Amino acid sequence: MESTYQYSWIIPFIPLPVPILIGVGLLLFPTATKNLRRMWAFPSILLLSIVMIISVYLSIQQLNTSSIYQYVGSWTINNDLSLEFGHLIDPLTSIMLILITTVGIFVLFYSDNYMSYDQGYLRFFAYMSFFNTSMLGLVTSSNLIQIYIFWELVGMCSYLLIGFWFTRPSAATACQKAFVTNRVGDFGLLLGILGLYWITGSFEFRDLFEIFTNLISNNEVHFLFLTLCAFLLFAGAVAKSAQFPLHVWLPDAMEGPTPISALIHAATMVAAGIFLVARLLPLFIIIPYIMNFISLIGIITILLGATLALAQKDIKRGLAYSTMSQLGYMMLALGMGSYRAALFHLITHAYSKALLFLVSGSIIHSMEAIVGYSPDKSQNMVFMGGLKKHVPLTKTSFLVGTLSLCGIPPLACFWSKDEIINDSWLYSPIFAIIACSTAGLTAFYMFRIYLLTFEGHFNVHFQNFSGQKKSSCYSISLWGKEIPKKIQNHFPLLSLLKMNNNNNERTSFFWNKTYPIDGNGKNRVQPFITITRFGTKETFSYPRESDNTMLFSMLMLLLFTLFVGAVGIPFSFNQEGIDLDILSKLLNPSINLLHANSKNSVDWYEFVTNASFSVSIALFGIFIANFLYKPIYSSLQNWNLLNSFAKRGTNRTLWEKIINGIYDWSYNRGYIDTFYKISLTRGIRGLAELTHFFDRRVIDGIINGFGFTSFFFGEVIKYVGGGRISSYILLYLLFVLIFLFY
Repeated sequence: MESTYQYSWIIPFIPLPVPILIGVGLLLFPTATKNLRRMWAFPSILLLSIVMIISVYLSIQQLNTSSIYQYVGSWTINNDLSLEFGHLIDPLTSIMLILITTVGIFVLFYSDNYMSYDQGYLRFFAYMSFFNTSMLGLVTSSNLIQIYIFWELVGMCSYLLIGFWFTRPSAATACQKAFVTNRVGDFGLLLGILGLYWITGSFEFRDLFEIFTNLISNNEVHFLFLTLCAFLLFAGAVAKSAQFPLHVWLPDAMEGPTPISALIHAATMVAAGIFLVARLLPLFIIIPYIMNFISLIGIITILLGATLALAQKDIKRGLAYSTMSQLGYMMLALGMGSYRAALFHLITHAYSKALLFLVSGSIIHSMEAIVGYSPDKSQNMVFMGGLKKHVPLTKTSFLVGTLSLCGIPPLACFWSKDEIINDSWLYSPIFAIIACSTAGLTAFYMFRIYLLTFEGHFNVHFQNFSGQKKSSCYSISLWGKEIPKKIQNHFPLLSLLKMNNNNNERTSFFWNKTYPIDGNGKNRVQPFITITRFGTKETFSYPRESDNTMLFSMLMLLLFTLFVGAVGIPFSFNQEGIDLDILSKLLNPSINLLHANSKNSVDWYEFVTNASFSVSIALFGIFIANFLYKPIYSSLQNWNLLNSFAKRGTNRTLWEKIINGIYDWSYNRGYIDTFYKISLTRGIRGLAELTHFFDRRVIDGIINGFGFTSFFFGEVIKYVGGGRISSYILLYLLFVLIFLFY
């Protein structure tokens, strides 16, 4: 076992050969690498599966021995600075390793089919594998410098994946926004790390916490400076985990491919901020002001994320704001000292939200077959509805994920969210009321998404698509022939383009052949599309279930959503010697080290009493969502009923004004982006223009003025000393006139 821990440093580097080999292959053998592009999904999944097996083994050892292992080796040493490079295996690391690998495997398996028609398939898997390497390195790091290195690599991968479709202006803008916003937090993190090193003289966690505690107890450090360093460290977590006020990048990050949203922006990368706070909790917990500030940011994020999700029309952005709100629950729990509850909700939410994002990707995939590649339509819930008849497995998966996120027993998030709410009653009744109210809002907006997407009729029939009757449609094939340029433009992301070195012709996954639609089909309202899969021609008019590889990933995450909550069930059967609370047993070393809140075993009566209130609020939110949206969206012909709440004019009732105000607040993102645009973007631009004016007109003006003056006097003196009598006479007359005038 000791050797397993000692060589566990290799864990982050196991997925690294995939991006290296893809890069070398594209450089040396581009044609062969592109032709065999589907092959690269296998090593990506295989290597991450190896990491998962090692992670499970380490977690079992953690359960049996309750030990913490740290291995450190010298990196660079001189008289003033000593840096070490190592790895740390403790309960927090074990949990994050299993979370990253399990979700990552299913997302990679899903992505093989989801991205199969995209020309950036190889680039996608290279980015994903490098992200897995960076994230695994982050969670196994043993010191702050090492964490910061992998922290920046994770941010770089996020930037590349958000802007994966960089030719789209919205994607290019979104990745830049994410990059700039995270730089604010990362700069604070770097300053905090340097400040801690100045105080303690060490970057290692094993030394840092001990020295820190001794300095506090002996009153050998200025408390205000210490609080400032802790605040700067927390700023990095605020940006990475999309907490208020640095949350603005997360909804725009949905411009990336949906598997990216599932892996990075729901399960792993945004969890890095939670991981950092949990890792540094021994430091934060001795500074009460920082703990109060963490809980305050958490409760604000909970409420803000839930309110901003209420009126979103883009299905992925609605889920993004939901992610933001749930991360707020985790941050609130950490601020309250509920270490176990925060990590428990991190686990349950990761699987539930990854499931919801993969299901949304399946919905988008099926909608693109009808409306074409158009994010404004394929992701807009207004154009959906009635999908439960056509995609029953997808509908069931989304419903289970929705119920879990709403906190309905016995699904995963019920156990963790209920624990956080119960702990909040002991911490602050005001925070508890907000947390409970937000649980009702969560149930409302999640069932709103479900009802708009799956209930009623297929709303695309009532849109302008019904008038776009086409006599033929180009079908999609796995191994295609040449494609006309107009079809490339029509399906920009369903073709895999490559340049032929001989004649510079473009090839893609399209057959240059059309299949006419019969006359009866043209007269029907819904659009038809003919798709060829492996030589079989299929004609259909409604969205369809995704392929088996995508369904397999969704169903596996569905099982996790159903049963992963069992690891933290707070019940024991002592007479049989069975302890169901596996999570507490795993986290005992960390909880004892922190002296943090630990969930003790409870009996059924106490548990049901505590849970009944939060479940009732969630059920009330579901009821309100059904009451408001199910009859309205049963047909898009009743669209005016919904708009009646948002009508303009002076004859609105007070209730309509309140509903309209909430809708405007939510749809416009709380006007926070507008505030940043006015105060920061325009302010910085105005300052830049003022600086530019000062530089050009004042600084350069003074210099240019001296130059012009010298040039003028030089020209004058040139004529004075030129030796011409006419010039002397003219100058003489000029001075005479000046004298006479004076």
